[in-house]
Amino acid sequence: MKLDNKCTSLFQKILQVDQILSEFRLKKQELQEVMRRMQSEMERGLRLETHEEASVKMLPTYVRSTPEGSEVGDFLALDLGGTNFRVMLVKVGEDEERGWKVETKHQMYSIPEDAMTGTAEMLFDYIAECISDFLDKHNMKHKKLPLGFTFSFPVRHEDIDKGILLNWTKGFKASGAEGNNVVGLLRDAIKRRGDFEMDVVAMVNDTVATMISCYYEDRSCEVGMIVGTGCNACYMEEMRTVELVEGEEGRMCVNTEWGAFGDTGELEDFRLEYDRVVDETSINPGQQLYEKIISGKYMGELVRLVLLKLVNENLLFGGEASDILKMRGSFETKLVSQIESDTGDRKQIYNILTTIGLMPTELECDIVRLACESVSTRAAHMCGAGLAGVINHMRERRKQEMLKITVGVDGSVYKLHPSFQHKFQKAVQDLTPHCDITFIQSEEGSGRGAALISAVACKMACMLNQ
Repeated sequence: MKLDNKCTSLFQKILQVDQILSEFRLKKQELQEVMRRMQSEMERGLRLETHEEASVKMLPTYVRSTPEGSEVGDFLALDLGGTNFRVMLVKVGEDEERGWKVETKHQMYSIPEDAMTGTAEMLFDYIAECISDFLDKHNMKHKKLPLGFTFSFPVRHEDIDKGILLNWTKGFKASGAEGNNVVGLLRDAIKRRGDFEMDVVAMVNDTVATMISCYYEDRSCEVGMIVGTGCNACYMEEMRTVELVEGEEGRMCVNTEWGAFGDTGELEDFRLEYDRVVDETSINPGQQLYEKIISGKYMGELVRLVLLKLVNENLLFGGEASDILKMRGSFETKLVSQIESDTGDRKQIYNILTTIGLMPTELECDIVRLACESVSTRAAHMCGAGLAGVINHMRERRKQEMLKITVGVDGSVYKLHPSFQHKFQKAVQDLTPHCDITFIQSEEGSGRGAALISAVACKMACMLNQ
């Protein structure tokens, strides 16, 4: 009898856990609705009269042409998009077989907290210091190189080398940068140092750099996407529909800035209590709501809040959370990947949970894994619905029965999470029945892409000056 009672209570516990986690499961028609709303916001972002109030800003990038392989030379690339900053030397040369080759050398620098949250001058002086250090190491101080800057924050471009920072995201708060020309801030910092010269020829978003970098490998790559600390996408739009820029001919790359999708209420019926807490305790409440459901900056925190809910309902750890688990930000996104990578013997899960002060049973290890899977699967599906919206929009604009397209993707969540990629791709394919989509993973996309765009910009400038 005792055993029966134990089995019944165990069964009830599992049912209760499942009920709590079921909120994260999205049906196909719900994903279709997210996709439809994404397309509607994209339309609003492209149109002049609705651009201001649209949550998806659809920013023109002034990247009109893609590299075709005849650009050669040495280029410097900077990549600022998160807490790490990369300086890269890219040699674009000609190759007998493929017509071109790209070689890179790079170094990573960590951005100190005070530079991220101090003044714009402090941040850009630090960036200039890193460039100087890199040039010293490679004995290139004497050369004036063309520089491509991957800057992964919302920017309103006025030209390929001029962009106004609209607002910081991803934990940056440096004062005096918003509303200013980012390339100007970088040029001023280089001038203040005075120990090297640089010709800043292009500034692009990391999604754009990823797309261009992948285009070198696959000429049908016309979409770039990042799922890492942040989440965003860009694609090649018909010029006639980009109302913010003069001109009807050809295509221009548009940076969707879709992380802000939902900021004007489009996701209210999809957001859960955990999403609201994550948003309220972030440094930018009410902003980047779609990104907060998907990206690596928030995934671990969402899991932590789910685990606390299960503890409070007495379904985990005997109703007692450890002090570490109670701390905001203590459950990092990399732990989600590690837990879901467990081979089935629960060793990895057990080790992770003990390091945060918990002594789990086997069942508790399984419940924690289910919580992680619930959060990451929803992220993959939500992200897939967004990309399906972009791709269906492209097909409709091009009036094609069947659109064949390649998507270049980069970012730590996409690359390192054990099942995100597969679930995301399946969601996209389910929602785009009239599209033939290939996904390619970008290697060093941000830096290489920025250098390649600089190469194109230099070549075009030379042609104009002839």
